[in-house]
Amino acid sequence: MANVYIKTKILSGDSAIKYLKEIRSKTIFIVCDKFISESGTIKYITNALDLTNSVEVFDQAIPDPTTEVVGKGLNMIYKVKPDIVIGFGGGSAIDTAKGIIYFANLKKGIKKPKFITVPTTSGTGSEVTSVAVITDLENKSKHLIASDEILADVALVDPQLTLSVPQSITANTGMDVFTHALEAYVSKDANVFSDALAEKSIELLLNSLLTCYKEGKNLVARTMMHEASTLAGIAFNTAGLGVNHSIAHQLGGTFHIPHGLSNAILLNEVIEYNCVNHDIMLKYASLAYKVQLVSIDETPEFAVKVLKEIINTLMRCMNMPLNIRGIGIDIEEYKHHIQRMSDTALLDNCLNTTPRKIGAAGIQKILCSIY
Repeated sequence: MANVYIKTKILSGDSAIKYLKEIRSKTIFIVCDKFISESGTIKYITNALDLTNSVEVFDQAIPDPTTEVVGKGLNMIYKVKPDIVIGFGGGSAIDTAKGIIYFANLKKGIKKPKFITVPTTSGTGSEVTSVAVITDLENKSKHLIASDEILADVALVDPQLTLSVPQSITANTGMDVFTHALEAYVSKDANVFSDALAEKSIELLLNSLLTCYKEGKNLVARTMMHEASTLAGIAFNTAGLGVNHSIAHQLGGTFHIPHGLSNAILLNEVIEYNCVNHDIMLKYASLAYKVQLVSIDETPEFAVKVLKEIINTLMRCMNMPLNIRGIGIDIEEYKHHIQRMSDTALLDNCLNTTPRKIGAAGIQKILCSIY
């Protein structure tokens, strides 16, 4: 049975902001980071809101949002009791908003607010997903919150907000999109709906990511990447992810490696692991055929080889480290954490839909291979 649930109303394009102009006489709680509030970017939201609204800003979102930050936001939302929460920023800011909403909903007497997401990067797809990743600093791990209660009611997908994103973030978030689409495509819960979304996402990405990296102000390319990110988000929210993300969460929680970079470094090793299963290998090949990386006349094995080369080429062209060594992490320090990271990865929710079963030994082998 194909199970698809799409709750979020998506407004895409540079006129998406007009949605906010219709809001009147509401208490609005904006979750963002310090950069957005102090750089003036927040005016994108506040200038669009009618003066009849009351606006409170929580600007303490950080990369890899922590349980501590979510707790601070929770205390504030209890006081504000907003009608609307707006998650404004990259995936971390939106995940922070989701974490706050999730735990606020557990408290009796708090009215559930309407949730609006406004992404400023093309990567996480968090604007349309029912998950949030929160870091526990005490045990250096990332935890997944999964609940339809944190799906946004409305997502405003405006590419204008991505025009000033730096090259390194464009690269990392872009490869996060690639990973979302690939993992959703081969997920054991994939269906025709998620496949179509993933295929279109990768088609758009292949036609736009390098242009976004080299020509950051190219609105056509930025629009394609922003839509690719949202499509991949819906795809993996429908089909799930896999071991790539399960391990990436541990790399991020332990060494603070950007999430998209962690995913990118892992991608080819995970493809290699999954392709031991012939049926999964054929699914990867099918994607390569669909997005016209290779002719249908080529063998599935060659199609997968080309797919892996495309991943390496994208990373090289965007000056991304190809392994953990390239990030500058000491090998002894890395080895010290492999056992714990593999054990924690086995508890990660993304592992539930990975297409080929894997145990601690398999995860450790992948972790060693990417150094």
